[in-house]
Amino acid sequence: MVDTELYLSPEDNLVLDRLRENGEAWIVGGWVRETLLMTESKSDLDIATTLLPKEVIEIFPRTIPVGEEYGTVIVRLDGESEKQWEVTTLRKDGSYGDGRRPDNVSFGTNIIDDLARRDFTINAMAIGIDNELIDIFGGKNDLEHNIVRAVGNANKRIAEDGLRILRAFRFLDLGGDNLRVLDSELELAIKENIEMLEKVSKERITEEIRKILSGKNSYGILLKMKELGVLNYILNDLSAEIEDLGEASSMVILARFLRNNECNGEQLTEILKQRLILTKKEIGQISFLHENRNLKFDYSLESIRRFQVLLSKEQKISILQYHNDEKFIEKYKNLGNGEEIMQPILNGTKISEITGIKPSRKLGLLKEWLFRIQIEQNIQKEEKIIQILDEINWNDSDPESWPRLSWP
Repeated sequence: MVDTELYLSPEDNLVLDRLRENGEAWIVGGWVRETLLMTESKSDLDIATTLLPKEVIEIFPRTIPVGEEYGTVIVRLDGESEKQWEVTTLRKDGSYGDGRRPDNVSFGTNIIDDLARRDFTINAMAIGIDNELIDIFGGKNDLEHNIVRAVGNANKRIAEDGLRILRAFRFLDLGGDNLRVLDSELELAIKENIEMLEKVSKERITEEIRKILSGKNSYGILLKMKELGVLNYILNDLSAEIEDLGEASSMVILARFLRNNECNGEQLTEILKQRLILTKKEIGQISFLHENRNLKFDYSLESIRRFQVLLSKEQKISILQYHNDEKFIEKYKNLGNGEEIMQPILNGTKISEITGIKPSRKLGLLKEWLFRIQIEQNIQKEEKIIQILDEINWNDSDPESWPRLSWP
């Protein structure tokens, strides 16, 4: 028996009751797994039913038929509720000719047959109408012993669907500092079927990689992926050095693992795009970090002020996470936000009036030099910048040698 009373909302019970008034229904998926761990589930409540999609739609008119041919619909209730439930007709899959989806699907009435087609034992459990746990594959035992094991024949499960390779690694994450382990047969099946990833879309691979990288144990999981050859396969044999350097965002972690590749940032992202679907923002972030992989920090106040002003908020966070330089981080935090300067005090017109320099590259470089000084010295008043202009040697020196507005 599973005590669902603490975890099911009134809306959850309403959906289950109405389905059970017309057929049979079971709770399945991640909700079952997380409830058995005695945690409040973060997963949506997924339901398996003997009802066909058209019958579910008749009961819940606002239902969205997202995958009707595979028996899946998204149930929505009338009223203001924004909750949704994925409801799927019991299935028996045929062969997997493309290595991703079954060639044919036949709807069934037996929950055991439906559970038998699932990927891992910890995902192949169901809760029935009387809160009884249906667990013929030993999922609860594997859950308690932190094991990821395939349902039935591991080689067959992986050969059916290459995405299960990455899902297996994702389910290693237990949160905190804990990892599950791969069952030995599943581990062997992954090694022997790595080429199945070729049949998985770049979108789905990227989705799973993002989930792994955003988890609490991405370092340990990626070490295992590298050990089994999966990581190198996905990264097109780029050199990947897995090292735990603390918490960071997913793309910072990915860029950090790839820091030893001797190519520029643009070349690195071009290689990654052959396997992953990255957003323009992610491409820019990885490229920027890779270009700054050998950065030597200047701990001077002037440098920290330039860092604060010249980099975007996202760039600053990325750099601090990527390098994790405690001394620089501490000095930056001590600076606070009060000294941020967004615009130069002297514009080009004013500088031209003072110096007589016509609009030109020389004028632009002088404006840039003055703005750098303004930032480094935290100057707030125009008269101080004009005084600086009188003191620096802009008249007799080569403009190309003047300090540029940059960091580092």
